[in-house]
Amino acid sequence: MKGTQNLTVALPTALVREAKKVAAKRETSVSALLRSHLEDLVERDRERDKAMERFLTRAAEGWDLGTERRIGWTRDELHER
Repeated sequence: MKGTQNLTVALPTALVREAKKVAAKRETSVSALLRSHLEDLVERDRERDKAMERFLTRAAEGWDLGTERRIGWTRDELHER
């Protein structure tokens, strides 16, 4: 990651207190915890966007349902009683 930027975040006091405890247990900082979780969030969002792109591409192409893109029956045949 190139460079860093400071960011001011307003969080509930109790949450900050608990986050400091977690960071201390893991021998890291609250900043590092936040960075890690934000990186995971951003990566999951990117993967979701890629998956949606793949889905939309495949949907536009259509799916092979084993009919070789030909319908061999009529509506009346399907609804015969």
